[in-house]
Order: sequence, then structure tokens, then C-alpha cells
Amino acid sequence: MALELKNLYDDFRDGKTIAAFAKLINEEAKQLKKDINIMEVCGGHTHSIMKYGLPQLLPQNINFIHGPGCPVCIMPKERIDHAYILAMQEDVILVTLGDMIKVPGSKGSLQNARSKGADVRFVYSPLDTLKIAKENPDKKVIFFAIGFETTTPMTTALLDVVIKQDIKNIYFHINHVTVPEVMVELIDSRDEHVDSYNNRIDAFLGPSHVSVITGSKIYEKFPREYGRPVVVAGFEPVDVMEAILMIVRQFNEGRCELEIEYKRSVTREGNLKAQELIEKYFDKVDIFKWRGLGNIPKSGYKLKKEYAHLDAEEIYKEILPFEEIEDHKLCICGDILRGFAKPNECTIFGTACKPNTPVGSCMVSSEGACAAYYKYGNLL
Repeated sequence: MALELKNLYDDFRDGKTIAAFAKLINEEAKQLKKDINIMEVCGGHTHSIMKYGLPQLLPQNINFIHGPGCPVCIMPKERIDHAYILAMQEDVILVTLGDMIKVPGSKGSLQNARSKGADVRFVYSPLDTLKIAKENPDKKVIFFAIGFETTTPMTTALLDVVIKQDIKNIYFHINHVTVPEVMVELIDSRDEHVDSYNNRIDAFLGPSHVSVITGSKIYEKFPREYGRPVVVAGFEPVDVMEAILMIVRQFNEGRCELEIEYKRSVTREGNLKAQELIEKYFDKVDIFKWRGLGNIPKSGYKLKKEYAHLDAEEIYKEILPFEEIEDHKLCICGDILRGFAKPNECTIFGTACKPNTPVGSCMVSSEGACAAYYKYGNLL
């Protein structure tokens, strides 16, 4: 029998294995001295947790809280406005990843811009931008780059080709953000408007794909400096359940450590070639604003000064606004991203705010916590 993709993940979704882990977790949880709240910092984890009904398999003293693991969800309105304004320029083709299409800024979404005649194109890979630029030599093709460390190397791969081949009509608007800095923000905020000292985070599920790139080393300070264990977990339900068991055992054994459950893909050092490309082309920004979370130091990337001629933010700085824009007053996405609230605690969840009419960022993206609760809400 030929090996199919399905054969590779079936075991990680096996109901008997999930049930066996649930039994072990329930037994171990009887020894816990207090309730524990585990935050997953990844939208993929949130969807697996909800899709497979994992909260219903856990005892009451273990609780999932959902973090800012969706790069579209944390993009502030002013940066969405940048995309909209750039797309509306006559000589521009705006290229970005598909989840960006419905995200509302103060001027509308990229879907709205396209309906008004803007040339907005969505790609699966940043390298698809090369074909668009070649077919449209008289246009400025701007790649609006988003994502955590997972997608950052793909942007640097495009940059590498553009620079080495001296392609003249591709530009970049960089919106890549980084995981460790937001994890620090969640447990030790330096924003005077945020009381992070009331956070409910006892442990973290480390994101899988991010960790493949960065390596697990980026989480070493959390057990050491903040007293929060981190277990890097794969996306599948068996991965998540094994990681939960590992966390519970740490609490029962009086340990606080970084561990890797997702050993089939994650090492301590990560992808050194990808890290090298990121360091070659990007610097950290002093401040990056996260939607619902505020300004977080050193949590985003920008092009190095020597590549300013490719930087759309620099080239179009005269027409791009930088004033901060507030979110809808009824939306509690900020509290959801911080783990202070669950999506179904929002007064407009599932009524005024749905995937086809999103008010808040957590409902816009398919990776958002609100979208997960809406899609799999019958499991609650």
C-alpha cells in the first residue's frame, strides 16, 4: 500500500491514544496542589484544542487560556490602513497572504479596496511575488509581509532573490513579529495601562512551527526568570495531550523546566540557515504595537537601513499614517489575547460579531480564538 499523507498523522489523532492520555492526566491532576492555567501561544494549538474537544477531557483543575498566537489578529488597525492605502495607489499591486483579505482597518479591508478597483493579490508563498513582478514590469509590487518567526524566513528568501537578481519593482512592508517578547509582555507588562500582574498564566504550550525555526532556546528564560514551565508541543491532539501531561508532572514533581514534546521536528538550536537570513536582512524595531496588547519593545522586525530602497514604509512615508487607532468599544479581543477572557464571554460574540461580519481581530482570521469558538462552539 502506498504511503499517504493521512497515514503520517492518523496516529496523532487516534481516539484511543487521546483517551489514554486523558486518563493519565486525570490521575496525575488529583495530586495538584492548585488549579493550573495553561496558555497556548499559537492559533494552530487553539484550533486543535477546540476541534477535538480537549477541554472536555481534562479535569476541572486544568484550564486552557488562549494567547496571541494569530499574526493577523494582533495586526493593529493603523498597519491594516497602510496596506489599504498602498493598495489604492494607481501604480501599485499589493501582494500578501490570504488571511489578510477580511481584516478591517479604519478605512476598510483589503477586500473593500479590491472592490474599489485596487489590484490586491493573495499568495500562498512570498516567492509567488516574483512571477507577478515579472508579468507587470511597469507596476510597483509591494509585498505586505506578516507572521511570526514561522513565515519570516519565507520573506527573507524573497528578499534574497530580489537583491541578488537586482529586481527593481518589488518592495516590502514588514510586519513580522516575535514570540518571546509577547510572552514576556503577558506575564510582566511594561505598559502602564496594563495590569499584567493579575495574569493567570501558570505554564505555556510553546508553539511548534515557530520553534522549528527558532529552536527551543528562545524559551529558556521563562522557567528560569519567570517561574513558568514551557513545553513545546506539536499541533495534533495527541501532541497537545502529551504536553499537558508533561506540564502536570512538572507541577507534581516540583520542577519548572523547558521541555520539548515535539522532538520529531524541534531542536534546541532550530534552523540556523533561516536564522542567518533573518539576521542578515532585519533589525528589531524599538517598539511594535500589537492589536489589543499595546506597544511591546523589540517584538517586531524592520528592514536594515542598507535596504531602505526596498522599504515601502520609507518610500511612502509621506502618505502613511502612524496615529494609533482604537478598537471597537464592545470588542474584548485584547482581554482574550491576554488570557483574561474567553471568546464566549464577549457580549457580541456570535451575534454582531461572526466570521462573515467580524468586529474584532480574533474573529477575522481563521486562526483566531473567536473563530475557533464559533466554528467548534457545539463542543463547549
